[in-house]
Amino acid sequence: MDNAVTHFLGVDVGGTHLKIGLVDKGGEILDFQKEDTTPFRDHQEGFGPAFIDGLAKYFVKYPEVEKVGIGLPGLISKDRTTPLEIPAIPSLNNFNLKEGLEKAYPDKEFFLENDAAAAAIGEFYFGKDDPADNFLFITMGTGIGSALVLDGEVFKGSRGNAMEMGHMLSKGSARLETLIGRRGILDILERMIAAYPNKAGRLIGAELGTHLLVDTAKEGNEVSLMVFKEVGIMLGEAIVSTIRILDVTEVYFGGGISAGLEFMLPEMERTIRQYLTSYYNKDLVLRKATLENNAGTLGAAALCFMGSGL
Repeated sequence: MDNAVTHFLGVDVGGTHLKIGLVDKGGEILDFQKEDTTPFRDHQEGFGPAFIDGLAKYFVKYPEVEKVGIGLPGLISKDRTTPLEIPAIPSLNNFNLKEGLEKAYPDKEFFLENDAAAAAIGEFYFGKDDPADNFLFITMGTGIGSALVLDGEVFKGSRGNAMEMGHMLSKGSARLETLIGRRGILDILERMIAAYPNKAGRLIGAELGTHLLVDTAKEGNEVSLMVFKEVGIMLGEAIVSTIRILDVTEVYFGGGISAGLEFMLPEMERTIRQYLTSYYNKDLVLRKATLENNAGTLGAAALCFMGSGL
């Protein structure tokens, strides 16, 4: 088979970096680049034109690529041409990125998607657990992202941006991602250290971060385990509401903080099963996503498969 058909470019756009991978049809990353976005954000014409120009060198490097998938961190138009609300890159808002890309590179096809939805599609096509055609995907990182794969496609909602679980109201009418996104989790950790200094061990005086939280939980640190217990309860409550509305039976968890899923899972599962009836509970499966650090890049590449018969 010709290389032009079997190699795809996946571009995971973040606030600080682009992650760009040359991906084959089986989901193997053949080459990977990470690029600082500071020059794009500081560009006088804005991020969009700078990003379009910046892709040129990858098309020189990978001349066989004809299809490019791009994951964007925010809301996007239903026709998947225009970023609408990208909090980390506001100059992209209302910029018709797909039109600009097609004009600059008329011999390429471009597929744009929200980054959480792209990660879900990556899991659908490349995941090691062979997900069903319908599942809920939750990504835990700086924020809380989510997507529903419905009959093998991203569920978009009436205007294109369904499934923003991170913005559901939770405890004290705060948004879920305010409470258990990265900053929220570190706030819980600081509170727990102050409340239980005798149980905090090496967390006392340390520079706090989510990697340290996971590492100390693995060591059995009581404070770290209490943090994950609280996170598990809040996330479980949100999942109860979501399952009642969507009636899904498989839930996958991705993102950096999902490295601590094993420590959240007992309280999360207890909460979910307490508030759901046997109809929902009997077939419910909660799983860690399998693509881990490559989810963004592989997910972006997998967008090239949607509706293309590949």
